[in-house]
Amino acid sequence: MLTRRIALAAMVLLWGVLGGGRAEAQRSHIGPHAGYNFDFDEALIGAQAHLPLTRSVELYPSFDYYFVDGGKLLGFNGDLEFRAPRGPLYFGGGVNVLRASAGAGRSSDTGINLFAGFETRYGVTHPYIEARGLLHETRSFQLLFGLNVTLY
Repeated sequence: MLTRRIALAAMVLLWGVLGGGRAEAQRSHIGPHAGYNFDFDEALIGAQAHLPLTRSVELYPSFDYYFVDGGKLLGFNGDLEFRAPRGPLYFGGGVNVLRASAGAGRSSDTGINLFAGFETRYGVTHPYIEARGLLHETRSFQLLFGLNVTLY
């Protein structure tokens, strides 16, 4: 039931953003990131894409691979990012799916995430730092450092 509510809220938000008028989008970006989840006590690596919808709103899908002992833990995020006008600050949120496997056992947990960060937008490469909270049945906090590269 919670998954349906999250999906419905994301669709309504996306419809509102896309229906708001002609997009004044910037260029798309992709890049790698690394970080640490303080509650899982695990390092992670991943990748993300920034796909502009308007001048200040971007679709922000990302993937995380956590370095866990004795199995795999993967995170998939489908987020909307809101940029501060003429500034390096951004914030947003969306759906997060954690997929764990150990031996023959597998499980997945769907929740939401909220994030805020600081990214430079000068030149072709854009370093950033981001704080992200994962809100599932249990909550966790992670800090990410990454680099986005402008696509032409």
